[in-house]
Amino acid sequence: MTLPPETSGPPLSAAQAILTIDLGALAQNWRKLRHYSTPAECGAVVKADAYGIGIEQAVRTLAAAGCRTFFVAQASEGARVRAALNKQDGYRIYCLNGLLPGPQVFDAFIEHDLRPVIGSRAELDAWIKQGALHLQQMPVALQFNTGMNRLGIDAHDAAEVLAVLRAAGVESKIDYVMSHFVSSEAERDPLNGAQIKAFDLVRNVFAGFRFSLANSSGIMLPQKPHYDLVRPGYALYGGNPSPGVPNSMQPVVKLQAPIIQLRSIEAGESTGYNAQWTAKRRSRLATIGIGYADGLPRSAMSTPEKPGAQAEIAGRLCPLVGRVSMDLIVLDVTDVPESELAPGAMAELLGERISIDDLGERAGTIGYEILTSLGRRYHRVYLNP
Repeated sequence: MTLPPETSGPPLSAAQAILTIDLGALAQNWRKLRHYSTPAECGAVVKADAYGIGIEQAVRTLAAAGCRTFFVAQASEGARVRAALNKQDGYRIYCLNGLLPGPQVFDAFIEHDLRPVIGSRAELDAWIKQGALHLQQMPVALQFNTGMNRLGIDAHDAAEVLAVLRAAGVESKIDYVMSHFVSSEAERDPLNGAQIKAFDLVRNVFAGFRFSLANSSGIMLPQKPHYDLVRPGYALYGGNPSPGVPNSMQPVVKLQAPIIQLRSIEAGESTGYNAQWTAKRRSRLATIGIGYADGLPRSAMSTPEKPGAQAEIAGRLCPLVGRVSMDLIVLDVTDVPESELAPGAMAELLGERISIDDLGERAGTIGYEILTSLGRRYHRVYLNP
């Protein structure tokens, strides 16, 4: 029996845009990445509300597909993952941002069975002390810095860190030794090889432990630095892990909005705030109820010098013209047959033809930002896997 799609957000009758999330595509993307990285385990990064699509729906879908290891940024997100899994055992949830300072820092980790990714000597010392005080050492992952210079223990300190772990008798509680790529989406970037080499030095010190380095793009690198666990994020949600070649991932999100109003303007007239776009011909314009309050970047605007975002109406790509307002945008629909235009006709801003990478590039940003900015005013439809 086919289940009806799940919905969230305002009801369709009250929303001015529809965000459709294909959970089947999400599951298929995970399976494809698992295939690429076999025999390594394939986890899933579900931070930032599962890159904007909804952490509960994403986690349940990925768990049903076979995923057993999840990564979030913060403990509050980890608590939502655990709840989505009905507090079941057998799933590991890692918090990439590690441990904040403070006396109650471990409370959420213990309550929701979360595992911090230790990224500094101070965090390491606090974790060891926590185990000594409570007679129970929670499992963790260790992160080493191999070039990102953001989080992570310096790779040159690997031997010293291992000695500290052994002295405290807690080395068995280290699930994974990790690092993070700087530029894995750029296959020829020499930083990739340099980081793999630096990570190999850490691996030599931690011989016998389990290791994780590859994000979505790292999975695709020719060196195949998969080790024991890969951590895809962006590619799960339809982003291209290998820019410059056709995307092997399926699109997960589709964003549609109905035309609110149509009007014609003459050559020389403008539209939008500050008259940033002026018609060069008699033009037909369509106003759509999406704006920067809904996650469409203001930088997606069009000017005479820079084309901006597009939407598809009746099979034709229509440019966004003028500024992106808080709640509205305007499309140039002059080339769409009049028979296809009416208030209520649907414009598609994301989907099969316009990917999150396409919109990100035209907005002067990245698809990651497009996804994680998806607004809460959309009527969300979740297609079942």
